[in-house]
Amino acid sequence: MFWLFGYRQALCCVFPVIIFVALAVSKYIEIPFLPRYDFILLVCILAQVFMLASKLETWDEFKVILVFHAIGLGLELYKVHMGSWAYPEDAYSKLFSVPLYSGFMYASVASYICQAWRRFDLQMYGWPKPVYSIAISGLIYANFFTHHFTYDIRWGLKLLLVLIFLRTVVTFRIDEKTFKMPLILSFLLIGFFIWIAENITTFLGAWQYPNQQAAWSLVHIGKISSWFLLVIISVIIVAQLKRVKSSLKEPVRSTLNTTARSEMD
Repeated sequence: MFWLFGYRQALCCVFPVIIFVALAVSKYIEIPFLPRYDFILLVCILAQVFMLASKLETWDEFKVILVFHAIGLGLELYKVHMGSWAYPEDAYSKLFSVPLYSGFMYASVASYICQAWRRFDLQMYGWPKPVYSIAISGLIYANFFTHHFTYDIRWGLKLLLVLIFLRTVVTFRIDEKTFKMPLILSFLLIGFFIWIAENITTFLGAWQYPNQQAAWSLVHIGKISSWFLLVIISVIIVAQLKRVKSSLKEPVRSTLNTTARSEMD
C-alpha cells in the first residue's frame, strides 16, 4: 500500500518535478544564445504538451491549470512590483520584470491537486455552501494585494477558515481502502511541502527574496502560512469547478457530497 501511495504521488508530481529539473539544469549548465528564464519557459511549455499528449493530464485539468496560470501571473506581477521578491536575470520573455515561466509554477500546484483528486478518488464531506467557500477564497486572494497598503487580515481569515471548514472531511482511496482526514489538516500539509519545495527552488535561483540577494538563506517559516492560504484558494476553485461539472452531467448527484455516506457515520 505504501508503495502504491508513493507511485501515485510521483505521478501527481510529474509537472513540478520537470520544473525542478529545468531549474537545476539551467543553474549549472549555461544554454548558448538562450537566457535561462526563456529556457525554463520553453521546458514548461513542452512539459504541458507532453502531459496532454501522454494523457497524464486531461483536457479538463488543463483548463483548470490555465486558470491558475492567470491567477498566479497576476499575483507575480503585483508582488514583484511591490518588491516582495525579484527575478534578477535577463530574459526575452519578461513582462514588467516577471518571467512568463512563473505562472507555470502556480500551474504546477494546480496540476498536483487535479491529479491527486483523480488518482486518489478524493471526496469531500461537509463542504460549506458555495457562497462561503467562494467568498473566503476571494478575500484571501484580495488580501495578498491589499495588505501592502492596509491591514493584513490573514489571521482573521484563518479563523474564518476554521469555522467554515471545521466539519469538512476529505477521503482518499489506496488499494481499495478508504482513509480520511480533516480538510484543514490537508491544507496545512500541502502548504508545508510547498514551503520545502520553495526552499529548493529559491536555492536553484527560481526567484529571490530580499534577504537572499547577498547569499541564499532559508525561506522564512512564516511563508508556510501564505502557501496554506494559497492552497485553500486552489482547492476551492478545483472543488467548485468539479461541482459545477458534476451538476451539469448528473443533476441529482454531486461530486461534492454534503451528506456523508453510510461508512462515514
